Amino acid sequence: MTDIVDAHHHIWRQADLPWLVGPMQPRIFGPYEPIRRDYPIEEYLADLAGSGVARSVYVQTNWANDRFEDETAWVQQTAKEHGWPHAIVSYADFNVDDVRPQLDRLARYPLVRGVRMQLHWHENPLYRFAARPDLCADPKIRRNIAHLAHYGFSFDLQVFAPQMEDAAGLAESCPDVTFILQHAAMLEDLSPQGRSAWRAGITRLAACPNIVSKLSGLGTFIHRNDPAHIASILTDTVAIFGADRCLFGSNFPIEKLWTSYRELIDAYLAATATLSADQRDAVLRKTALRVYRLDR
Repeated sequence: MTDIVDAHHHIWRQADLPWLVGPMQPRIFGPYEPIRRDYPIEEYLADLAGSGVARSVYVQTNWANDRFEDETAWVQQTAKEHGWPHAIVSYADFNVDDVRPQLDRLARYPLVRGVRMQLHWHENPLYRFAARPDLCADPKIRRNIAHLAHYGFSFDLQVFAPQMEDAAGLAESCPDVTFILQHAAMLEDLSPQGRSAWRAGITRLAACPNIVSKLSGLGTFIHRNDPAHIASILTDTVAIFGADRCLFGSNFPIEKLWTSYRELIDAYLAATATLSADQRDAVLRKTALRVYRLDR
């Protein structure tokens, strides 16, 4: 392994993000006053200095929906000026009759590799993002996501355990689209029953060959950097998906609420220490290079 790829991070200008201006809004990752500010590429690069991370993928940060192209254009320009990030996952609204006009606009930006529209829904309103729990089964959503294949774009898929059966059906209905499962399927219920449901769900998802799992955001529900917690989720996910279908993401600056970048990297290095050299290289580098086409 010669370098690491961070396949999930953010940069932002506070003024562009509705959830970072005005009154505080409850968020899934808890109190977030320290990141209610600009987080520019210069700070991200300072955070990762000395970590071994050599490339990165920016993932959309929920600008106002009608400004999805503005976000992409800003990140593309940032990459032109700084050399980072190396790929972009943009936003598009798949709940429209035809998403292709949005995808046509995104296709003008050479770093765009994929699209994310967050579909996760939970009984707990604090964890809820999507308007309904069944969007993965919606025929219009499925039809629009299938169009990604024509553009060569992937779809960053974000769901909770009760949604995984429908999510598997979505992936099966779009066999030519690569789906990247966000945050290792967001294990939020750490009880034995919750872990069992999560394992059953990701086993169902892993049966779809066009789904890979992103090992990111693992501090989201515990609000800390816990190496044992990371190792547990990583070990289970690699066992179920295989290392060549798993990839690392930092989820910075969200995780900066409770840890440093280097401490986070160290936790993942420790968690992957029991893997073979080839498996470790896949999780930390090669899968992301392939999935997000970073050698293009």
